[in-house]
Amino acid sequence: MASLRDIKNKIEATKKTSQITKAMNMVSASKLRKVEKKYRAFRPIKAQIKEVLENILLTNPDLSHELLEKREIRKTGYIIITSDRGLAGPYNANIIKHFNQLIKENHPTKDSYIVGTIGYKGYAYCKRMHLPLLNKESITSRDEIHFIDFQAMSRAFISLYLEEQVDKIVLIYSHHINSMSSVIMEETLLPIHDLIENKEKNMIQYVFEPSAEKVMEQLLPIYLENTLYGIILDAKTSEHASRMTAMKSATDNAQEVIQKHTLIYNRARQASITKELTDIIGGANAVS
Repeated sequence: MASLRDIKNKIEATKKTSQITKAMNMVSASKLRKVEKKYRAFRPIKAQIKEVLENILLTNPDLSHELLEKREIRKTGYIIITSDRGLAGPYNANIIKHFNQLIKENHPTKDSYIVGTIGYKGYAYCKRMHLPLLNKESITSRDEIHFIDFQAMSRAFISLYLEEQVDKIVLIYSHHINSMSSVIMEETLLPIHDLIENKEKNMIQYVFEPSAEKVMEQLLPIYLENTLYGIILDAKTSEHASRMTAMKSATDNAQEVIQKHTLIYNRARQASITKELTDIIGGANAVS
């Protein structure tokens, strides 16, 4: 049986761990509220760009673009979005597991796909497994997300698509539902498929200068980058929620350990005191 000193040391160590996990829970909760607010504020921007593109395509039905046209899929590009740090419960493991299952089902050889990663955890995994990577170094998934963080990757994938080196680009990420749950999502970035979802809706009439075709050529890459940005915000929201939940569970578990070992400590201390009293009484009786 452990000594009283060992039990007390374990209680103190668990208390310190509990203080750390509680602080991390509070930090994650604060970051979650901040990124949720940012995500909600971003949605109208993407919706406005989408509306203009839909207007162009509805009022100019003869227009087409390579980014909108489906073709035979010979090679697929994947962008997996993970975190830079751990201590987020099953957040990274679920994304990587889903990606592995997707590769196993659809790609018998490594020649039929290429991977781009956002976040160190995904990059480290792909590097360790010797998967075909687009980025040669990790792209940081920091809390303060900026376009410049992933702009090079999005433009590289768009160039590969236009040059017909890849025929489809799929995003794999964790979609935030609420603070307690999330779901792994696959979303096709290219070819663009979510425009003109409702062909019957009334559109605002625009006058395009210099032409609708030129405006569409400029807006399509912007729309793609905004779509990716929105998905990264969604994934970051899910990450903070997952870390907050994991740290809450860790704090609760630490409190249970403290209570259990405090009870063991008190019982052991009581037994020790009882033994000492018995020895004293026995010694006094022997003298008398």
